[in-house]
Amino acid sequence: MHRLEDHTIHSSLKKAVTFYVALFISVMVNAGTTYYNPDTTITDKSDFKSIITERNTISGKTFNTPLNPQAVSFTQEYIRKQGKELEKMKSWAKPYFDMCDNILPQYGVPKELKYLSVIESHFQSNLVSWAGAVGPWQLMDYEAHRYGLHTGKYNDDRTDFYKSTVVAAKLIKELYDEFGDWLLVIAAYNGGAGRIRQAIEKTGSRDFWTIQYLMREETRTHVKKYIATNYFFEGGGGLTTMTSNETKMFLASRINTDIKLSDEDANISYVTEINGRYNSTVLTNFLLMDINQFNKWNPGFDKDLAGGKTYLLRLPKDRQIIFEAKKWEILLQSIRMLLDGTTSLN
Repeated sequence: MHRLEDHTIHSSLKKAVTFYVALFISVMVNAGTTYYNPDTTITDKSDFKSIITERNTISGKTFNTPLNPQAVSFTQEYIRKQGKELEKMKSWAKPYFDMCDNILPQYGVPKELKYLSVIESHFQSNLVSWAGAVGPWQLMDYEAHRYGLHTGKYNDDRTDFYKSTVVAAKLIKELYDEFGDWLLVIAAYNGGAGRIRQAIEKTGSRDFWTIQYLMREETRTHVKKYIATNYFFEGGGGLTTMTSNETKMFLASRINTDIKLSDEDANISYVTEINGRYNSTVLTNFLLMDINQFNKWNPGFDKDLAGGKTYLLRLPKDRQIIFEAKKWEILLQSIRMLLDGTTSLN
């Protein structure tokens, strides 16, 4: 990970060219123009929905989640070139994947962000980048120090998979709290939050596909590598492979087809993606929520999660803070109930 906050583009001519390319893209987006080649952005809502409903195929895998047109050719080519090596990782890297699955959600980070470590280092604990980033998460020394890790020639905590994953989770959550968009988080993780702020300030946009050309080529490629890696391992995309606007549109399309909501219900509720053996009784007891209302909003909740599926959970907005603070505890209590049949909450 290379975060050189004060880096400037050497040539003033390059600055001008970059700025006007970004300006042109922004103008075309605002004009509502939509193209379908690898270097364009979808902005029209109906066009985006057509991608959601259309079944795309990459490397023999089918998926219904949206893949931005600008990522399609890159994803296909990346999987073609890296597929064999990634396939091998499914077995030898399973302990690392499992550890990430346990750690990341504790800090409010989707477990799919483990694929960021795959593209950062392929889980190589002793990897050192040209910029001095170290370990499976390629942490810089100043970030390691900020989160309490020790660095040094003979004892560097950044090479410890558990410790570095905890710090990476904290850093990723911190970036998400600022940008509210997983693609921008990945870009900031690689190229620095300062660069992303500058790109947003120059264009007035928070859409990765719009502002990507104000980022270093390594950074925008990093984001596309993450998307492609997620598609390979998951067989499709998810909320971490979309921009925040794409996510809102996708959730809206899923929700509208799954259940019928009144305007009042829609206004007082929100949706979050979860996975794991949560139990509806435990969850509603923690949140002091009426079980009938919960079941109305979340049909098939227990069955889908028991089948290992990801679930789009709808909860009251006034319970959001409680759920985010207690969801790990809720999950543990749900698993306890599954194992011993108890329902009491301590």
